[in-house]
Amino acid sequence: KCCNGRHFIPFQASNPKMMPSFSLCAIIICLAYAASEADASLFGISSTKASKPSSFRPKSALLPIQQNMSFRGGDGDEDPTKDALPISRPYLPYTLAIKDSIMIAHSFHGHPSFGPAGGLHGATYTVDVEFASESLHPECNWVIDIGVASDMVAEVLKKYNYKNLDEVFGEGVMTTTEFMCKTIHDGVVEKLKEKYAKDEDENGFKGWIKVTLWESHKAWASFEGSSL
Repeated sequence: KCCNGRHFIPFQASNPKMMPSFSLCAIIICLAYAASEADASLFGISSTKASKPSSFRPKSALLPIQQNMSFRGGDGDEDPTKDALPISRPYLPYTLAIKDSIMIAHSFHGHPSFGPAGGLHGATYTVDVEFASESLHPECNWVIDIGVASDMVAEVLKKYNYKNLDEVFGEGVMTTTEFMCKTIHDGVVEKLKEKYAKDEDENGFKGWIKVTLWESHKAWASFEGSSL
């Protein structure tokens, strides 16, 4: 039966005026049934399983970080973990960040693309280094020892602080903020490996590191990648 105002009248298939309304009702019912069967809503969230928090947690959180990485590049014959960058950051809910700063001088060797910055000039970077992990240390309940992290970051930055980067990296190297983020990231990773190889700490930090260099309150760059 179909509704006509406040009265219900029998539907007759022979009545052509009723066919558009009936067809629309049938389509809506079919779509609603299909959505419930597929366990999804128009917003991509299950209406029948919304009460289960685990359904919102990315599956990547359940995998070790080594198995969670996807890599780009290569022809498939080489080791995918060698000199390759993960496409995206895994789901790692715990973070600890260190803030420091460096003062440097550098140039872009007169390259016309850099305009006035092509000549020698100075810069002060605020440096943020973020450590992220899937779980906390089983005994100390931390991502990483904040004192150790601070010392490692300071040790890496000491190589560039109050230095002319043209002299540190040589002629022709464009020491952009992005380049320095990657360089500092690699330095922190190397310090981590040295420390845990020496301490033989099986519960040492294993996760993700993000380095951000702030040129000013209006401009910054970052680089992130695995600590493994």
